[in-house]
Parts: sequence; C-alpha cells; structure tokens
Amino acid sequence: MNLQELRWFVAITESENITAVAAEMHVTQPTLSRAISRLEVSVGVKLFDRRQNRLHLNRYGEILRAHALRALSEVDTAQRRITTLADPSEGTVSVCFLHSLGEWLVPNLISRFRDEHPKVRFELRGAAADSVIDDVRAGRSDLGFVAPEPPVHDLVWTPVAAEPVRLLVPAGHRLARRKSVGFAEVAEDDFVALTPEYGLRQLSDRLARAAGFTPRIAFSVTEVGTMSAMVAAGVGVAVVPAPPAAAGAPEGTVLVDLRDRDAWRSIGVIRADRHFTSMAAEGFHRFVLDTLEPRNPTS
Repeated sequence: MNLQELRWFVAITESENITAVAAEMHVTQPTLSRAISRLEVSVGVKLFDRRQNRLHLNRYGEILRAHALRALSEVDTAQRRITTLADPSEGTVSVCFLHSLGEWLVPNLISRFRDEHPKVRFELRGAAADSVIDDVRAGRSDLGFVAPEPPVHDLVWTPVAAEPVRLLVPAGHRLARRKSVGFAEVAEDDFVALTPEYGLRQLSDRLARAAGFTPRIAFSVTEVGTMSAMVAAGVGVAVVPAPPAAAGAPEGTVLVDLRDRDAWRSIGVIRADRHFTSMAAEGFHRFVLDTLEPRNPTS
C-alpha cells in the first residue's frame, strides 16, 4: 500500500460514495476501485461491505482506518517540519549566550534580523561560557555567543565584535572621580567577580596577572547584575563589560575606563562544524557575520 492509496481509502470511508470521491480527488472511479482492491489484497481481507452501491466499513476496515489516520497525520507533520526547516524565512533558531551579552548584543541582533524575517522564532538561553559551548556541541543550540575565543577544536568560532571592559567601583571609592586608571591601581582592593568558568572572570584574572598581582576575590557570583549590586553595596570593585552608552553605570556605582592594553574582550559566535539544523539558523548566522565587524577598541 502507498500513501496515495491510503488517502483515497480514508476519503472513501468518510463519504462511502466512490463516485463522489473520484470526482473530488480528480481520478476515475475504476482507478479508485482498483486501489481499494489492492488494499484488500494487501491486508488479506475485505475492508468494506457493499450495500446498494455504497461502501460501508466493516470491522477490518475500521482497524485500517484508525491506523491510516495516524500514519497520514505523522507524514503530514513531517512534511510541515521539513518545509519549515528548508524555508529561511520561517522556522526556529536556538541561541545560547553569555548573560552579559543578553543585555545588548543578542536582543539587538535578533530585533534587526526579525525586521527582515518576522516569522522566524528564537529559543534563547543565557549561561556561562562552558554551558554555551556544551549546548552548541550537543546540538541543543544552533549558535552560541561567547567571549573570549574558547579553547576548543571541534567548534567553529568567528569573532564578530570587540567590547571594552571597565572598572566598576562604589560611588564613594577613591578612584570614582578618575576618568581612567591602570589595573595595577586596584591591586589592594577586594574584588567581586564571576565564578571561574565565566569568560569575564578569566579576562579579569589575565588583567591582574599582566599588572603583576593576584586579585583578592571577596565575593564570587554568577550574574553581572548581582556583581554590580555588590559593588554598589561597597564591598569591592569589579571588572564589567562596558554598557551601552544610554545605560550608564548602575545606581551607587561609577564606571572608570581602564588604560590597560588588553582591557577588552573579543566576542565571537560559535557553531558546530556541521550543517545547520535549519535554513533559518543558517540565515541568522550569515546575518550576524554580515552585520558585525570585529574591531580592537584599543586600535
């Protein structure tokens, strides 16, 4: 039996009139009759009782109809999914990203992309760098945004943006009136920092090493927002991404520029080294690469 014959069979069970079904399906009545005969030969029993030129399902036909409806529904669902995956203007794109990038980069990119592709949907998840990498590697996310470049060889990482980092200090801190400082000037301060798996923490540690000291981590947290709130409470200083110009420093804090050569992070998009799961994901990846231009902010 084939799918077309099953569709004809279901249509006949609903109409019980082979002439009417033939007209509706734009086939000849003999063609339908032969198809039903083939089905009956295939299953080994009669599927209809014929009464007064009408076909009435018997108990065998009822069983086949129930399974045929489920089979056709599954095939139709598969066809819809395939069509969606093959259409770059529709479908779903799953994106994982560092929490801090969810405050500006990811929303901005998605908003601009959906101006051109309003039917594309997104599944978004903020996480630590290690989790972003794991999600992309396992196929749970189509794309990931991380900083800096991860030390992996099975994923494709492309730099797409460069973002300065700044020193966040309490409003009453001794450096709060300065426009810029060298990182060595906070060697004796307590730090509020992200936990070690976060790329921002790794950058902060590298800045400290380059400045010749080991930072004294008083508080380890998992979100930039919490880190900023702790600094506002006066318990330490922190290295944070430079916020959008309109955002400014969180209340009770001051942002101070860092003069250190490496006080910036390279943001990149990662994907698995294989074909995308959908044309929509491939289209979004291409949009990101075409839209963003990585540039060292110190150059």
